[in-house]
Amino acid sequence: MDVKQLKALVTVAEVGSVTRAAEVLHLVQPAVTRQIRTLERDLGVALFERTRQGMRPTDAGVILLERARRALNELERARAEIQPAPGAVTGIVTIGLLDSAGDLLAEPLVSAIARDHPGIDLRVLTAYSGHLRQWLDDGDLDLSLLYDLDGTPSLNVRPLVREKLWAVAPPPDGLRAATPVPFEQVASHPLVMPAAGHGLRALIDAAAARAGTAMNVVVQTNSMHVQKQLVRAGHGWTILPGVGIAGDVATGSLSAAPLCEPTTWRSIVLGTPRAGRTAPATDVVAQELTRQVHAALRQGLWPSAQPSDSAP
Repeated sequence: MDVKQLKALVTVAEVGSVTRAAEVLHLVQPAVTRQIRTLERDLGVALFERTRQGMRPTDAGVILLERARRALNELERARAEIQPAPGAVTGIVTIGLLDSAGDLLAEPLVSAIARDHPGIDLRVLTAYSGHLRQWLDDGDLDLSLLYDLDGTPSLNVRPLVREKLWAVAPPPDGLRAATPVPFEQVASHPLVMPAAGHGLRALIDAAAARAGTAMNVVVQTNSMHVQKQLVRAGHGWTILPGVGIAGDVATGSLSAAPLCEPTTWRSIVLGTPRAGRTAPATDVVAQELTRQVHAALRQGLWPSAQPSDSAP
């Protein structure tokens, strides 16, 4: 099993055709076919099946693909970390940002890294915290923002921010930042909620229990964008962190107010793997992300948030 065979495997899976894979790899078709067949012979299993839609990985192929992608990624990372000049920080860094904080942090982070460390190949993924933690544990991320998480056997965490959850409604309902809304009042409306199992939903369920109030959940979704879209369309209210709706409130497309009775906080941390070597490029990105978070707090861009070392 060699690198060329793994590249052929991954490319065929991605484009669905040996012919197109040969074009991508700048090889003749028989060479790609030979690499796949050699892999199958060495492993004693079929890695692809031919369908009307093209080449589809078998169950064994899916397993090998996952490992092959990681192996090729690690080789690419190692190549990128070999410094072309003394003092230069180079390498590939894949960072996870919470879906709610992506609009606030992604652009200034990318701009700062491009300006100060052009040798770093920065890759940014956004998702809910549960997905980001899984990707971090699986080795698909080098560092990530997460929330309401202490250290685990596999992860180190650095607390960064504490922020309140907000009630979010259509503009005609007239919620205002200066007037917090009791949870009981929020629960009197139909609610568009994060899907069960997400960390944000767990916080909201816990707040409902403390308030002794049942919720009328009419829609559940795993997308913050869809949550806000449905609220704008009049399907109900929702509950989101302030950072996720600051822009919408500023443009008047949503109205929002901090949640109270009970006031509900979430804690955002920076997570990194405990195991393995931390590349210099990863340290640089972690430091810059921390600076960007603190800058957003100082500039008042992160509603009802405070550094984690501040008192509630």
